[in-house]
Amino acid sequence: MATKKDKPTESRVGRDNQRYNPETGARMVAGCICLDAAKEKLIMISSSSHPGRWVLPKGGIELDETDDFIVTAVRETWEEAGVEGKITQKLPVVLDSRGTKAPVIKGEFDPHVVVPKTEFHFYEMIVDELSTKWPESNKRDRRWCTYSEAKHELLLAKRPELIEALNHTNILKDTNELDASVDDY
Repeated sequence: MATKKDKPTESRVGRDNQRYNPETGARMVAGCICLDAAKEKLIMISSSSHPGRWVLPKGGIELDETDDFIVTAVRETWEEAGVEGKITQKLPVVLDSRGTKAPVIKGEFDPHVVVPKTEFHFYEMIVDELSTKWPESNKRDRRWCTYSEAKHELLLAKRPELIEALNHTNILKDTNELDASVDDY
C-alpha cells in the first residue's frame, strides 16, 4: 500500500488510459468493500453521477497500473472514500447487471459514445483509518451502513451486481425492516 506521502491528492479522471478485457471487451474496474473491525458495517459513498444514491468505492483499472488489481482498488478507495486499511481477501469477479443489454466491444471504440459491459474486481478491506480530507472529499459523502442498509441503498441505486460483491464478503448479514420493504433482485 502507498505511504501517506505517496497518496494522490487528486483523482485520476477520464477513460483514455482505461483497461478493457481483451477477450470480452469489458471495462475493468476495481474497488474495496470497506468493513469495520467487527465486520458489522461497511463504508458507502455518495454517487458522483447520481445524486442521492449510495455506492461502493471503485473505479477503472488503468493501463499504467499493474496486473495486480489491488493497486487500483486501494487507489480508488483512497480517492473516492478517504479510507485506508488492510486487505483481507480478493472477492470473486462480478459482472455488471445489464446482462445481454451491455455491448461487448472489441477493437477501437469511443467510450463516450457506448459503454461496454463491466467486470468488477473487489477486495475486502478492514478499515484502519478514515481521513478527514481526501481527493474527492469536496464532492462525495461517506457513511457507515449495516448490511441491510447497504443492500437497501444498492437496490435503490439499481446496482444488484454490487450487492452480489457485498454478499461475498464476511460482513454480518443482519436483517431488519429494510429487508422486508424491498424485493430481492
